[in-house]
Amino acid sequence: MARKRQTTETTPEQKPLVEISEDEQWRLIEQTGVLRKISDTRKPGETTDDVERLPLADEIFNAVVFIMPLTFFLIMMDILIHQQYARQPTASEIAGRLLTNFPILSIFVFYTTRHKANPRTQLALFILSLGVGPRMIWLINRGSWLVNMRQCPQFASIWLYTIVQLNLNWAILSLVMTGVWVWFTGMKIAL
Repeated sequence: MARKRQTTETTPEQKPLVEISEDEQWRLIEQTGVLRKISDTRKPGETTDDVERLPLADEIFNAVVFIMPLTFFLIMMDILIHQQYARQPTASEIAGRLLTNFPILSIFVFYTTRHKANPRTQLALFILSLGVGPRMIWLINRGSWLVNMRQCPQFASIWLYTIVQLNLNWAILSLVMTGVWVWFTGMKIAL
């Protein structure tokens, strides 16, 4: 049995049914999003860590937006705890505490603000909030007045900052867990 080969005759090019200009074709492609779907598909080995970084000036500005109110909160808590124990802090004492705490606070805020979206940073802030919050409440209930004056303003500032920087679900979970710990141990939140 011999096979017959089909021969294709060359036919003149067929004209499309509808003529669409090239500009109109590109407009249709952009509206349908076909190119975005193709560019969004990644190979399994590719990572999505190619997030565009902010310029350093913007990162510094974002950090300063948190550093300034947090520093004022630290000073306010320092003054309030001294007032609670009928002590009058002098301006030089407050300035001395501020000079020792401000650089550490600034570096901490800068790097945690820079990497806030990173899940590891969120986990670290969550664990830090679970350590600092109960420790401050325990100090207020059981610590001596001298230890409270030295440690509570810093703990209050760090606890406030971690709750503000956490994603909402992690922040609520941290506060609920701290509240359960307070209830379980019989601590008082306010004296």
